[in-house]
Amino acid sequence: MSSVAAAHWQEARNLRLAARLHAADPHPPSLGLAREGVLRRAVGLTLEASGCSAPLGSRCRVETAGGRWVDTEVVGFAGDRTYLMPTADLEGLLPNARVVPLRRRGEVAVGEGLLGRVIDSDGVPLDGRGPIRAEHWVGLAGTAINPLMREPITQSLDVGVRAINALLPIGRGQRIGLFAGSGVGKSTLLGMMTRFTAADVIVVGLIGERGREVRDFVESTLGEEGLRRAVVVATPADRPPLARLHGALRATAIAEYYRDQGLHVLLLMDSLTRFAHAQREIGLSVGEPPTTRGYPPSVFAKLPQLVERAGNGADGRGSITAFYTVLTEGDDQQEPIADAARAILDGHIVLTRRIADAGQYPAIDVEVSVSRVMQDITDPAWRERIRKLKRLMAAHSAQRDLIAIGAYQRGSDPAVDEAVARWPAIQAFLGQDVAEAADVEASRAALAALLDDGPAGVAPNRPQEA
Repeated sequence: MSSVAAAHWQEARNLRLAARLHAADPHPPSLGLAREGVLRRAVGLTLEASGCSAPLGSRCRVETAGGRWVDTEVVGFAGDRTYLMPTADLEGLLPNARVVPLRRRGEVAVGEGLLGRVIDSDGVPLDGRGPIRAEHWVGLAGTAINPLMREPITQSLDVGVRAINALLPIGRGQRIGLFAGSGVGKSTLLGMMTRFTAADVIVVGLIGERGREVRDFVESTLGEEGLRRAVVVATPADRPPLARLHGALRATAIAEYYRDQGLHVLLLMDSLTRFAHAQREIGLSVGEPPTTRGYPPSVFAKLPQLVERAGNGADGRGSITAFYTVLTEGDDQQEPIADAARAILDGHIVLTRRIADAGQYPAIDVEVSVSRVMQDITDPAWRERIRKLKRLMAAHSAQRDLIAIGAYQRGSDPAVDEAVARWPAIQAFLGQDVAEAADVEASRAALAALLDDGPAGVAPNRPQEA
């Protein structure tokens, strides 16, 4: 970072800190009985304060050496002890330090000034372009929408990826999980959708990922053109768990603001698993019992609270189409977070290592992927072609080993015979270059051409005769 960029970044942080100091009040009316306390214990990232009365989820400042203050959030209490979790480093923390509740609870600065910017979980700019002038403030936790007031999903959304547009059609306002292990092209697929999806605004949450990926994503994936209509919230893996949690909440709150302005928003959250890991660290730190493979119950309560904020707005006021990446540890699709995410999302796209190792990208496993709104946005002829292609792929998979070693005898199964004859064309259809865009109509036409016109000498619905 250049000296000028560093100066801008420091100026923005100082302005934000000054605003927080100005808002501090030992007895703010908005927090009722809130009062100043004293820090009694610090173990790991958990702070314990006595004499401090503040509501769960409210913000407090803790004084450190040199007159510096650290922002924290109330995450629990027991008796006269209040448990706090920091959003920044705790360097310089002292015993018996002052703990002062803040007047404001979690809020997010929003407005047109956010477009084209890269910020952290506190809203501080990371791009060295100076402070962000916000026109409005919204709550970090968002506002629940009456489920009966939400607009139904009736329109398809073009994501620019042929396999998804044709076989796993996405609806505007749908919440989709992108399930993948490491190194199977998840980030590349996200980049393609970022560039090609038809959306007014793109909000990207990079939560708990490697720090080097932030610059990569902004400069290589988004590019100058893509960044103009995007907001990036970056909270790398080295940030405290509460900061990572707030990064996901802030990205969602920003997307909600643009949706409420009547815009169609694409929300990309990478990743939902790191969000769950952050909540696990917080829950275990304050004494929650580990239940499912070390995850405390609060993790499975936080996931739907985050995901349900996306979707269509009330009375046709915009939409949030959300893609959440889910890291399947050891390619285990029954891993607790993957299993919980499948239950609360409107569909899932699975990337598998077997397909990636075969050199096919994007490595989408069509057989185990599903879009739960497909029935509402496709016509019968389209759905029949999707089912037919899945049947052919399932038949080929069942005999894959025999086909690979040349032991399969043609004529044994008509479905397998047709699948073998069409297989090169199917693979060509599913593969796509990262720089190539395929809209919905082109993808649908390619699917029809693939299935309605059989390969030379083969009728569309019967195998080649021996």
